[in-house]
Amino acid sequence: MSAPVLHVRGQVLVGPEEVLGEVWVLDGRISLSPPTSGEVETVDGYAVPGLVDAHCHVGLEAHGAVDEERTEQHALAERDAGALLLRDAGSPADTRWVQEREDLPRLIRAGRHIARTRRYLRNFAWEIEPEDLVAHVRQEARDGDGWVKLVGDWIDRETGDLAVCWPVDVLTEAIAAAHEEGARVTAHCFGEQSLVDFAAAGTDCIEHATGLVDDTIDTFARQGIAIVPTLVNIDNFPKFAEAGRGKFPTYADHMMDLHERRHETVAKAHEAGVPVYVGTDAGGQLPHGLVAREVEALTRAGMSNLEAIGAATWAARAWLGRPGIAEGESADLVVYRDDPREDVRTMVDPHRVILRGRAHEHSGARG
Repeated sequence: MSAPVLHVRGQVLVGPEEVLGEVWVLDGRISLSPPTSGEVETVDGYAVPGLVDAHCHVGLEAHGAVDEERTEQHALAERDAGALLLRDAGSPADTRWVQEREDLPRLIRAGRHIARTRRYLRNFAWEIEPEDLVAHVRQEARDGDGWVKLVGDWIDRETGDLAVCWPVDVLTEAIAAAHEEGARVTAHCFGEQSLVDFAAAGTDCIEHATGLVDDTIDTFARQGIAIVPTLVNIDNFPKFAEAGRGKFPTYADHMMDLHERRHETVAKAHEAGVPVYVGTDAGGQLPHGLVAREVEALTRAGMSNLEAIGAATWAARAWLGRPGIAEGESADLVVYRDDPREDVRTMVDPHRVILRGRAHEHSGARG
C-alpha cells in the first residue's frame, strides 16, 4: 500500500539558514513540487528533519539484552519522541531485524561494547584484555554499521577512582584497524586521562566527555573529534557517586566534580569548535524517548536554540552521513505546533511524526 500524499506547510526548517514554506510527501519521499492530482492531507506547523538520538542502546536494559518485544518498545518510544535516526552505541542484542521494519526508526548499529575484563557493567560488553583488542575491534567493525564502541575508562577498584582501560599503543593500533575496516570509533569516557589517550590514538568521537579540560578541548577541536555529552545521563552522576562513596570516596568526589562542571565543559567545547551532537544514553539506565530533553539540556550548556536543534537534526544527520529534507529523499519529518527556535521545550510534544512518508500516531510504548 502506497504512503498517503501529505502537504506540510508553515515553516520547514531545512538547515540553520534555509527555511521553506511548504513541502509535499509523495510515495514516501520529499517533493518540492505539488502533486498534479489526487487527495492531499495538509499538516500545518513547524517541521524539522527527523531527530537523531546519536547515543542510545536499543535492546539493552540494566540487566543486559532484552527480547524482541521489549526492543520494539524501545524503538517505538524513540519514534514517538520524534527520534527517527538512532545511532545505537553498543548493545549485546542482535537488533538487525529493527532495520527491516518500515514502522521503526532507522538504526545505525555499533555492535557490542568492547570493555576491559571486569571493568564495565555486567552482561553489556565483550570483556577482554589488551592483547585481544585489535581482533575484537575488527570483528565489531565488520559486524556493525560503520561504528565501533569502546569503553575507555571505568572505576579501578585498586586505585579507587576512574582509570583508563587500554594502553595507548594498543589503542592506536585498534583504532587504525577500525579505520582500515571502514568504521569510525567512539568511546565511553568519563575522566580526564582517557580523553588524552583516545585523542592521541586517533578516535573519531567520545561519549559523555565530562573530563574535557582546556588542553583536550583544544586537541579535540583541532582534530575534529566529536562529542555526544548525554547530559540527561550525566544528571545521574550524584547517584553514582553516592552509591560508591562508602568504598571509593575518591571516585565519588571525582564524579561529583565532573557533574558540577558539566555545563561549563560542554560550553567551552562548543565555543572552541568541538562538534557536539544530541544523544541520550537511553537503555541500560534510562528510558527511551528523551531526545527533546537532551536538546533543552544543550541550551543550558551554552548552545543557542538553533544550534541545539541542529545538533539533533541537520548537523547530526550530516555527521552520520544520512540525508535531511531534500528533493527525493525519504520523508522523515517531525512537525510541531509551535516554533522550536523560540522555545525548544515544544519539542517534547510533536504534533506529527512522519517516518518514511507515513504519519504515525502515538503508539503508547514506553522505553
